[in-house]
Amino acid sequence: MKLYVIGIGPGGAEQMTPRALAAMEKSDIIAGYTTYIDLVRPLIGNKEILQTPMKQEIDRCVKARDAARNGRSVAMICSGDAGVYGMAGLMHEVCADYPELEIEVIPGITAACGGAAVLGAPLIHDFAVISLSDLLTPWEKIEKRLDLASQADFCICLYNPSSRKRADYLQKACDIMLKSKAPETPCGTVRNIGRDGEQGEIYTLAALRDAKVDMFTTVFIGNSQTRIINGKLVTPRGYENK
Repeated sequence: MKLYVIGIGPGGAEQMTPRALAAMEKSDIIAGYTTYIDLVRPLIGNKEILQTPMKQEIDRCVKARDAARNGRSVAMICSGDAGVYGMAGLMHEVCADYPELEIEVIPGITAACGGAAVLGAPLIHDFAVISLSDLLTPWEKIEKRLDLASQADFCICLYNPSSRKRADYLQKACDIMLKSKAPETPCGTVRNIGRDGEQGEIYTLAALRDAKVDMFTTVFIGNSQTRIINGKLVTPRGYENK
């Protein structure tokens, strides 16, 4: 009775770890959100697929758990890293009353790391990752996290910066950060990280406020030391001061 919870990174086989690929190969069933299943479909072969649409995460994990309890080996796949806005936590929760189930979490490349590599090196020093989605977190709490992270001069990585229902959330976030960060703070966005159409752009924080982003975009805001070097976003660690 084995449950793998696998971070598949951006979705291409070349950006998945050998450990992730091996776990998928060993599994009888591949479970996941419909879009993520499509990303790895060439790797699945004739394996059984268990998929559910968005907003059915609990149902998906319960079905995977029950399949594992019936003696099947199940791989629950997640985009990016399974432990960063992924299914690893929920899977442990729904399996709390079944200690006999073995859960193995396999990490992957999350958007913060993948997008940072595209832009240069913006996350070399301390940074905070904040999702702007208020589906599971009250907006008031998101505002507080943005405010305090900005006051502490963290570099900030924003997930889920905009959607049809939240078209102005990045603007709201920038307005909060501009209270503590300079308007000329270097920032960047990366869309379709690690996939076809990958595109990175560099902005100032003032200009970022009006940037067009969507749910496939990850946003990076520098700290007071971040600068642009040969067109790349770089946050010094401070080695030169040692």
